[in-house]
Amino acid sequence: MGTQINPNPPLSKSQKAADQQDSELVKGLGLTSATMLVMGSMIGSGIFIVSADIARQVNSPALLIGAWLVTGFLTIVGALSYGELAAMMPRAGGQYVYLREALGPLWGFLYGWTLFLVIQTGTIAAVGVAFGKFLGVFFPSVSSTHWILHIVKVPRIELGSMVLGNMEVGINTQNLVAIAVVVALSVINIFGVKTGALIQNVFTAAKVSALLALAVFGLFLGRNPHAVAANFSGHFWKNAGLGSLHDIGGGLLVSTVTVLAIAQVGSLFSADAWNNVTFTAGEVKNPSRNLPLSLAIGTGVVIALYIACNFVYLSVLPLDGNPAGVTVLERGIKYAAEDRIGTAVMTQMLGPIGGALMAVAILLSSFGCNNGLILSGARVYYAMAKDRLFFRSVAKLHPRYKTPWISLMVQMVWTCFLCISGSYGQLLDYIIFAVLVFYILTMVGLFVLRRTRPEAERPYRAFGYPVLPAIYILLALFIDVVLLLYKPQYTWPGLIIVLLGIPVFFLWSRAGSADAARV
Repeated sequence: MGTQINPNPPLSKSQKAADQQDSELVKGLGLTSATMLVMGSMIGSGIFIVSADIARQVNSPALLIGAWLVTGFLTIVGALSYGELAAMMPRAGGQYVYLREALGPLWGFLYGWTLFLVIQTGTIAAVGVAFGKFLGVFFPSVSSTHWILHIVKVPRIELGSMVLGNMEVGINTQNLVAIAVVVALSVINIFGVKTGALIQNVFTAAKVSALLALAVFGLFLGRNPHAVAANFSGHFWKNAGLGSLHDIGGGLLVSTVTVLAIAQVGSLFSADAWNNVTFTAGEVKNPSRNLPLSLAIGTGVVIALYIACNFVYLSVLPLDGNPAGVTVLERGIKYAAEDRIGTAVMTQMLGPIGGALMAVAILLSSFGCNNGLILSGARVYYAMAKDRLFFRSVAKLHPRYKTPWISLMVQMVWTCFLCISGSYGQLLDYIIFAVLVFYILTMVGLFVLRRTRPEAERPYRAFGYPVLPAIYILLALFIDVVLLLYKPQYTWPGLIIVLLGIPVFFLWSRAGSADAARV
């Protein structure tokens, strides 16, 4: 007789602890709420801004779309692959848990450390300040120059290609609005995961509808003959040949493939946070089914809307333009005022009222995005604290609402500090490289777990495995290597932040072991 495989292998200590911790949480997220969390966390202000910078880098309508197609491929393949891990280990903490189980506690901690220090909190701060910036369209007193308490101006410091400092520290009316939004949403999310999910559903539905309206109206009614002729009539493939060279500044000329990799900084950031739903896995109903489905549906819908919006941009404004132009049509996509391409397109289509409507859309988008980031991020620190790798009190749940309320408060305090310090923008630039590294490591973990735990229950298996996940790893590695070579300002600082977590891990794990021994 052959050897019988046990369909329910013994659980590791960390998995047993995860079962216990997740039993304490309220399963209040269905498929709709989980999908809304995926979409709501992805859609912020990036889609309305970063295409201008991408256009300046690639200098080609086809490559502008190509940059978003590469981002779409990476995002959807990543989501389809994470679906297997999410269905296999539906635990609070998501990606932190996958890295811990596949590669060891150190890698899980380094992800959680970077998430808390920069990735999640820095993004929340940046989105909150974006909310304040666009609120200033209607209330001019809300401004980064309207200081309530100006503490200090940190001078600009150049270290090779890296720029440090050049920050205003203090409280102005713009970051005060950001702080108010962060505090309000953090407190609201204490009152049960269903409350947070309700806010998420309402605001995500509103901003998805706004993006869909922009795409439909722009493609069918807002087309500008001058822009169509400049971007599509024989000019779409301009500078898109594999032998074309692109100037990325500093006297550097790179190939088409390389410039597409460099351009991923903006588009990947705009499509990021799709993995946040995995952080809340302990509160998702029927997670083995709903987590993979929400990842697939959410990322698919958002990427389709993003690509459609970029076709709208090309249909309404020419790619090239004059930075000194007076009208939005003269400035084009490349030189849209303050890179606010979404506002420029709406203004071109509808006049001043279009800019106001876009400001409203971004306010809705930013508010809903921050709610999703705040709700989900706190679950990672909660899981880390359960593993004795974060402050022990963070592992406590609210006695009535069963939410990680101390984790929400700790996240809130650090985010508010980043808002006041003015450092979140630089930190986010520095960490993009590291974010991609953790995605690569998690995809490697998928292969590792297939080998080390072949008997584990997998209600869903990654679509296209092993080909698509392998392509993802190779493509993401190529992007990281290109960034390392040509954009060191986006790489080395991020690596330093990650590596600083190694001694912290050993200190915390030693303290955790001592606490466990006393217990």
